[in-house]
Amino acid sequence: MPLVVPGITSQPGSKTEEWQNKLVGKKLSDTEHTETLFCKKDLPQEHRVIGPGEGVTMDFKENRLNVHLDDKGTVSHVTHGTSYATPPSITSSKLNAGFKKSSRTNPRDVQKGVRRAQTTQNPVHQTDKRSITPSPKQKLKSSVQRSLRQSLLTTYPLLTPHIDEILPKKASLASMKLPDRNTLYVLDSEPLFYQQDNTAAIMPHLKLVHRFPQGFPTIRIDRGAIRFVLMGATLMAPGLTSKGGRLPVEGAAAQLEEGKEMDQGADADGRWSRELHKGEPVVIMAEGKEAACAVGTLVCGTDEVKAKGKGPVVEDAHYLGDGLWKLATD
Repeated sequence: MPLVVPGITSQPGSKTEEWQNKLVGKKLSDTEHTETLFCKKDLPQEHRVIGPGEGVTMDFKENRLNVHLDDKGTVSHVTHGTSYATPPSITSSKLNAGFKKSSRTNPRDVQKGVRRAQTTQNPVHQTDKRSITPSPKQKLKSSVQRSLRQSLLTTYPLLTPHIDEILPKKASLASMKLPDRNTLYVLDSEPLFYQQDNTAAIMPHLKLVHRFPQGFPTIRIDRGAIRFVLMGATLMAPGLTSKGGRLPVEGAAAQLEEGKEMDQGADADGRWSRELHKGEPVVIMAEGKEAACAVGTLVCGTDEVKAKGKGPVVEDAHYLGDGLWKLATD
C-alpha cells in the first residue's frame, strides 16, 4: 500500500464527511443545539475532543470520532481512528501554527512515540513551501562533483552499484541555495540530496530514496506514529519499540569490518542487520506502507533506543509533504 501524502491523496470516508458537515465551524456545548453550537451529548459514545496543537495517542479505535478544535474553541475538522493522513481542510500554515505554540513536550505524546515539532525546525522541513525561496541553480565544477560523488559513496556504500545512474561522470550537477545555509543538489531538475553548512552529512532527498530504497539504512515506525512524522514532529523511541516498529535485529553487530560495508541490509521483517549510530543518516519506513515517509539523522544510537525505550530518536526530519518535498526544481 503506497504511503499517503498529507493533504494531497487523503480522502475522507462517508462517516467522516457526515460528521464534518455536522460539526465544522461550530463550538461544542454541554447542553444545547443552535446554528453555532453542537451538544456534546449527541456525539458518538466513542469520541474525544482534541485541542489545538495536542497530539493524538496511538491507541486508535476504528470507529472513534476525533473532534479537533482550533484556538477559538471551534471545530476545525474531524477524523476517525483509522485516518492517518492530514485532513485536506487543514492548511499548512494552520498545521504548523498548532505545533509551534509550545516547545515543551506533551508527556502523553512522549509515552506514545511522538513529540511536538520544535520552534527551531529547519525551514526546509516545514510544510509551508512559501517559506523556501531558493537561489538560482549554479552548475558545479567537475572537481566539486567528484568530491560529492565520493562523499556520497562513503556515507552510503550501498549506493555503489547505482552511482553511475545517480551521478553520471559527465553529468551537469547543479546546486540551489536554500534558507538556513542548506544546499540542495539537483541533476536535470531531479533533486538528489541536500546538505546543511557544507559540513554536515549529505542527506538523500526522499525522491532519491524512493528510486533506490535498498541503498540506505532504515528503521520503521508503527502506524500510530505516521501522522506525527508527517507533521514534522520529533520521532520518539516508543514509536519504534512497539509491536509495529522495527529496530535492528537483536544481537546486531555494532560495527562492520573494513571492506564489509556492502554486507548489510534489512531482513524479511524489516530489521536492519547492524546497529545504527548517533549522527548517522537513517531512512524512516512506516508499518503497512511500501515507500519511505521520512529521512533524518539519529540523535541517539539504536542500541540505546533498545536499552532505554524512551527519548527522542530523530529530530527535524525531511518528510513527505514538507517544503523540501514540494520545492519546484525545474
